[in-house]
Amino acid sequence: MKYLISLILRKVPRKYLQLINRPLLKIAGLLLRGNKVTCPIINRSYRKFLPYGRVHPRPNALCPDSLSLERHRLLWLFLKDKTNFFSESLHFLHIAPEQCFMKPFEKQHQKGYITADLESPLAKVKMDVHKIPFEENTFDVAMCNHVMEHVENDIQAMGEIYRTLKPGGWAIIQIPFFNPVPETTFEDRSITDPKEREKVYGQDDHVRLYGKDYPDRLRKAGFKVTEDDYVHTLSEDDVVRYALPGNEVIYFCEKI
Repeated sequence: MKYLISLILRKVPRKYLQLINRPLLKIAGLLLRGNKVTCPIINRSYRKFLPYGRVHPRPNALCPDSLSLERHRLLWLFLKDKTNFFSESLHFLHIAPEQCFMKPFEKQHQKGYITADLESPLAKVKMDVHKIPFEENTFDVAMCNHVMEHVENDIQAMGEIYRTLKPGGWAIIQIPFFNPVPETTFEDRSITDPKEREKVYGQDDHVRLYGKDYPDRLRKAGFKVTEDDYVHTLSEDDVVRYALPGNEVIYFCEKI
């Protein structure tokens, strides 16, 4: 199963996967029902989650019904525990929206919930993150996860998110790290071959390898950045129960 999932992720473009994955995985969800792990987004339990990953599939990662991964389940718990996200109706920009979040986020924020993506057929707005088509000070909240490693100019894209947030607004902007994490972010625009990009950046559609200076890049775009080690405040039982990532830092970015 893990090798099949890896092959599909490597060969099928994301925009097509988003159209076909949910009905196919519903069957797996029925077969995996149990009480070992729980997806907090849909409050449903399983014997285990599915493996997931393009190169080296991680075991117990993908919820077959919500389509959440480890990082999504962690973000859900963080939003509920440490923000006003589920206690207020917000004007919210969700860039490259994850399927596991879309229905519950729209239920919470209704017309204030705006999904945007360059290619996704599920998003409401077709948008290039380098030039966000909204006025300054529009949104209370923005979320943009695992996008910056794909874009040509990440500082410009971060700056666009900052521009469209209201003063006092906040964003969560996550990126992947690959061990060993370098001290500084590496990018070389002369590297265009997909195989070489995978070797250097960890994935063939990435254009940079982020280092420990990532929060400084967010600050360069204007944000006040809090590096929240939230997962380590949770009990070991919860980490296992929700199948959470072991070392995911949440980058909470505020427009002051």
